[in-house]
Amino acid sequence: MWPFTTLSEARAWERDFHSGGHQPWHLDPDRTALSFTQGYLGFQGIGRISAHTVSGRDARIGVGLSRPDGATGTAAVIHLVRYGTDPDAPWEVVGTNDTRFSLTTPGYGSIVRSPLLTGGRITGVDESIRVQVRQPSSAAPLGTACCIPAGGNDRPWKEPVSFFGAADPVLTVVASTGGHIAEVERFTVTAVRTG
Repeated sequence: MWPFTTLSEARAWERDFHSGGHQPWHLDPDRTALSFTQGYLGFQGIGRISAHTVSGRDARIGVGLSRPDGATGTAAVIHLVRYGTDPDAPWEVVGTNDTRFSLTTPGYGSIVRSPLLTGGRITGVDESIRVQVRQPSSAAPLGTACCIPAGGNDRPWKEPVSFFGAADPVLTVVASTGGHIAEVERFTVTAVRTG
């Protein structure tokens, strides 16, 4: 999903790293998860690590924000894997581990077209969901659907989103909610293909 769209891109980074130390943050799952959250998704208010579990070539990194009581609230648990077989292969974001807020439609890895039906389940009070379709080669979202009212205990939500200008083979669909203490308090992502 991110930051590399192909294995050849990841291998090119490895060569650059070995020859000149280029972008060492790719070797750190915490920094990769925060770069994904703040840089790619644009969620600037989410800048803390709330959980860290690494097992071999697999990592689950919680990213969060400061709550009014000073604690760190988890916005999402980012799932990362080493992209490639080398011992120093870079970390790649492949999705999120979801509990109280999920994005199950479209299915992970499915081929999509616009308009795209999105949906999942949410637990919360007075939620307002925003859905974006993004690609690594573009700074701006390809499409956005905003302010979908939701809430309750494990309640379904759904919303179509139109998107334009898809050029990358893999797109990121991100659903976020917030507004109680920050613009984005929770988010969930999935990867889809453009076919």
